[in-house]
Amino acid sequence: MAGGYLALTLHAHLPFVRHPERSRFMEEDWLFEAATETYLPLLGVFEGLERDGAPFRLAMSLTPPLAEMLSDALLQKRYIRYLEERMELAESEMKRLRGSREFYPLAEMHYELFADSLRRFRDDYGCDLVQAFRHFQDNGSLEIIACGATHGLLPLMQNRVLQRAQIQVAVDQYREKFGRAPQGIWLPECAYAPGLEELLAECGLRYFYLEAHGILNAEPAPLYGLYAPLTTRSGVAAFGRDLETTHQVWSREAGYPGHPDYREFYRDIGFDLPHEKIQRYLHDPNIRHMMGIKYYRITGDTDEKATYHPGWARKRAAEHAEDFLRKRQEQIDRLAPHMDRPPLIVSNYDAELFGHWWFEGPLFLDYLFRKIHFDQDAARLVSPSDYLDMYPVNQVAEPALSSWGKNGTFEVWLNEKNDWIYPHLNKAGERMTELAAQFVEPDALRRRALNQAARELLLAQSSDWAFIITTGTTVEYAVQRVHTHLARFTKLYEDLKSGEMDEAWLREIEKRDNLFPNLSYEVYRS
Repeated sequence: MAGGYLALTLHAHLPFVRHPERSRFMEEDWLFEAATETYLPLLGVFEGLERDGAPFRLAMSLTPPLAEMLSDALLQKRYIRYLEERMELAESEMKRLRGSREFYPLAEMHYELFADSLRRFRDDYGCDLVQAFRHFQDNGSLEIIACGATHGLLPLMQNRVLQRAQIQVAVDQYREKFGRAPQGIWLPECAYAPGLEELLAECGLRYFYLEAHGILNAEPAPLYGLYAPLTTRSGVAAFGRDLETTHQVWSREAGYPGHPDYREFYRDIGFDLPHEKIQRYLHDPNIRHMMGIKYYRITGDTDEKATYHPGWARKRAAEHAEDFLRKRQEQIDRLAPHMDRPPLIVSNYDAELFGHWWFEGPLFLDYLFRKIHFDQDAARLVSPSDYLDMYPVNQVAEPALSSWGKNGTFEVWLNEKNDWIYPHLNKAGERMTELAAQFVEPDALRRRALNQAARELLLAQSSDWAFIITTGTTVEYAVQRVHTHLARFTKLYEDLKSGEMDEAWLREIEKRDNLFPNLSYEVYRS
């Protein structure tokens, strides 16, 4: 028996962004950047560990919108174009910087990153990263978990039918993608309200995650704090996010990713080079954006940035992995005398932190997994389902209302900037349940329209749009997405009620919003 357990979970999520009506679309780069800097590097880490006989275990979500995009032929083709263009740009940088001992190796490093990504994506994985991750689930290294169908914030939905549809569609898609039923779920934004666990139980799920205060404020109070799960009255277990590991990695001031030796995310040649050098790679010739080639390290809280040194960053990642593991051993030693079982430390992070935001994050994980396997026996890597198999009896309690957003509430997704969304979502939800009840045995055309109405409602419910509106990043795009999906839903509703179907228009939006091909509108029946 280990002295304690570490349950590391990565939440991989992006909103569904796919625009076949345009030859290229800037927001599609969100997927391509994450694939290049996070998903492919993580797979590389897993493969290296497997090759070197270093077993590892972690949980990871691949949310339904992300899995749909990774499986989409159009986006796969566009990702190949993205990598080819970045290789071309990096090659031009190598020519420009030839003779520079300081910058040429960095241009070459980025060229190799793009070239290796293209080779692995196209040749090794046949353009299918979902199946690449499934390999590690099938061999027992990775526990892939479910999420909401479109990352809709469940507590803000009007009724249980709408909440259950988000969960059931996700569970159904999971079975299609991964060939088995999911064990657990990452509640979108870790947003929980009492009663949701009953829906999780109905859908066959064993566990979910909460932010720390969702467990600490449970009723009755948790005997072991965050270091053992609670069993809800429905039988589904709730795991709380550890505060110490959160601070070590997430903290803007003290977290590892902010170390001066690491690559600076915000300093990119898309903004540094003269306009004519990058113009042909821009989606809009008048709007600069990231190109994924960065020559500077974080350095400190200053506009003056020093040159990035990959060797320094690699050494620092190893030191940080050693520090992280040492602190977990100290944490376990501190907690173990007060518990009747080995303590469980649940460390949850956005997957995109590792590689995209923190370029050296995959290196950190590689070092950490190797150190856990080869250098110690105090901490053992487990998934939540592993823990429940070992310790099926846990304290029964009701967790508290919570999220992992600002102040632990829902205010990021419901405030004066975005509250206009919810009356429209509620009305569309009422109409969707009305349609599901009215059309019991529709003909083929009406069934297509009903299924597409369900897709449009799900897409409109994505928590990403409200989040973007609050944070002020690509607000115009987020607002347009909400309007577009609700407008499409409304037309489908009106066509179905009137009996006058526009089959040509329906065919067009089926091509555009094509996720969940096996979705059945009956999921909205109460």
